[in-house]
Amino acid sequence: MSTLVKRILLGIGAVVLLFAGYVGFTLSTTKNHSPEETLLHKDSGLEISVFYNRPYKKDRVIFGELVPYGEVWRTGANEATTFTTNEDLSINGETLPAGKYTHWTIPFENGWTVIFNNKMYDWGIQWGGKASREEAADILSTDAGVQRLNGSVEQFTIDIEDGEGLMLTLTWDDVRVEVPMNRLNTPQVEMEADEGTGG
Repeated sequence: MSTLVKRILLGIGAVVLLFAGYVGFTLSTTKNHSPEETLLHKDSGLEISVFYNRPYKKDRVIFGELVPYGEVWRTGANEATTFTTNEDLSINGETLPAGKYTHWTIPFENGWTVIFNNKMYDWGIQWGGKASREEAADILSTDAGVQRLNGSVEQFTIDIEDGEGLMLTLTWDDVRVEVPMNRLNTPQVEMEADEGTGG
């Protein structure tokens, strides 16, 4: 092997190592600023999990500035948020089949579009900042209302509240978004058998 080829290979190796180090440093840094969390909801056989990363407000104006109106958002930071359910769900009257999805949103000032997409992505955005989501892989898209809070929530929070039905909530800054959900197959209540003789 010639000296020139060896130098080229060494140069390529050095570039790869530098790039890997840069990526590793960037990932560790961004995880510190937006730690990951997994939300688990279990009830009578239903299991829902949401994996997402939780950025902080840090005195910034969030919606309309940091998160632009009218553009697809990865619903958190870092990796695309994922939503997994082991049962079919009804979301605003539309069926979301059991499975694992990436969860995207399009914020607007007076309402949001909430999207479940059946493709997994390595990262929530592409180089240049555009969301990785491919529209052709959308399984369900629905509208959700916006509530303005009196106070401000510092860290982006996803929750599932259990009342008359389930409510997926997204809260950050002074904004709360609610997405009604219901399980399609309600567990059957076991009835005691009538043991009377009828006589």
